Amino acid sequence: MSAARLDVVTEQQAQLAVLIRQLASTDRISGTAIPALSVARFSAPSDRIAVVYEPSLCLVAQGAKEVILAGETYRLDPSQSLLISVDLPLDVRVVEARPGCPYLGLCIAIDPVVVAEFLADDAAVAPTGPPARAITVAPAGPPLIDAIIRLVTLLSTPRDVEALAPLIRREITYRVLSGPLGDRLRQIATAGAPSHRIARAIRWLRGHFAEELGIEVLSKRVGMSASAFYLHFKGVTGLSPLQYQKRLRLQEARRLMLGEGLEAAEAAYRVGYESASQFGREYRRAFGASPRRDIAALTTETQRSMKSRSVSPQHGSP
Repeated sequence: MSAARLDVVTEQQAQLAVLIRQLASTDRISGTAIPALSVARFSAPSDRIAVVYEPSLCLVAQGAKEVILAGETYRLDPSQSLLISVDLPLDVRVVEARPGCPYLGLCIAIDPVVVAEFLADDAAVAPTGPPARAITVAPAGPPLIDAIIRLVTLLSTPRDVEALAPLIRREITYRVLSGPLGDRLRQIATAGAPSHRIARAIRWLRGHFAEELGIEVLSKRVGMSASAFYLHFKGVTGLSPLQYQKRLRLQEARRLMLGEGLEAAEAAYRVGYESASQFGREYRRAFGASPRRDIAALTTETQRSMKSRSVSPQHGSP
């Protein structure tokens, strides 16, 4: 990147950091009046947090974070963009942050319908490559950062959000497709491509993870042989179909226990486990603590965050 281009990116990065600070005045991940946009602030490095990301574009304005998929670590520094092109179970941690210089970042959901429209119109050039991981990091150029800044700035004029946010999100999608991240997004959205078929299978799994997983049935559903399906699934997600299903089950069980107050055995049954002891073992491996201890720690942290919010006014929250 040229010196002049780097100067522009640095200036944009500083502007974006100011905007995020205004939206997230306490340490947390915050939704906004633009449903597809969330912002985050953390004043210290964090532990690994297990989450399932939907297709999205993430950008760091200040600090740094790491995203871990199946043992592979992707580091996201200021003015770099992270693309997640299918639903993925990830571990995320903030690695650079301090009180005077907190981590500041954002995520924007990618609409697959808009991606498909661009591909149908042939608005983005460059060929589809071989199947690859559905996650990648690349520098964010000035045009992409500029569009993101304009999307965040809309929050200061709520009357404009409904009319203009979809247009700016569409521009952001175009910038991604036409930039260094475009190949990853194209191969997931190109009808008939192996990665597109895997994306279809993942969407099915998200809605049926509590059911018994039959590789033969699922591979036929997306028009692939069982061996090709297994190979491409692992290539795209870094996980086998069974490992992927297990992560979805554990994440949903965690949500049920934390959000709906279910006991571990009931949550395990609801997400498809027949053995509570097996659920407990797999939960401990995934989250580092038993269900009871993990939920107790999460509840304490949530209460602390809510108390902090009650004494600290928020700006730009929906």
